[in-house]
Amino acid sequence: NRNVSKPQAEPITGRPVNIVSLSFCDVDLPVVLKIVEQEAIKLPDLILLPETFRGEKTDTLDSMTIQSLTTLAKKYATYLVCPIYREHNGQRYNSTIVIERNGSIGCIYDKMYPYWEEFNLKPITQVGKRAVTYDTDFGKIGLATCFDVNFPHLWDELANQGAELVLWSSAYSAGTSLQAHALNHHYYIVTSTLARDCLAYDITGELIHASQDPEINIARLT
Repeated sequence: NRNVSKPQAEPITGRPVNIVSLSFCDVDLPVVLKIVEQEAIKLPDLILLPETFRGEKTDTLDSMTIQSLTTLAKKYATYLVCPIYREHNGQRYNSTIVIERNGSIGCIYDKMYPYWEEFNLKPITQVGKRAVTYDTDFGKIGLATCFDVNFPHLWDELANQGAELVLWSSAYSAGTSLQAHALNHHYYIVTSTLARDCLAYDITGELIHASQDPEINIARLT
């Protein structure tokens, strides 16, 4: 018998990921763009905006809202996560759009569980069909929106798809419901809300960040 030394496996390592969560309500687009640029110039990996931050109006992918944000993403080489009401084929979707560092559209998640008031809008809000994860250059992110927090199947599916970080944009805070999802599935969760607060949970469900501002909450997380 010969002693054969086995090559050592390379350790699995990550790197710090710098995230900015911007939480606000009823802020005009020029002001939003100014704040996004002020944060993007610091070169974070990702900037997260709150649910339907443009209000009930709908935007297409070639609207001024999206084009302005894609320009900033490319200029500062950062991911931008942009939740809006999206118009597609004459229908309304509550969509979270991931803009790549190069300004291209990486993926779109359509909210699977709209709140009932969203069905009163004209046109009504369509129901998303699938959970969405996306491979960034720092890891796999999952996307969820507001009322989605109450439906464990979606959070199970994000875990099954390998999500390491779930970004939850919302109109409200949710709190311990998110803590349970982080604990059960061992991924990080970071929020951005119209309630002007940000919560972050680690993979053990521990609350690692909580902040709120009466006007615009800027949370810088690593």
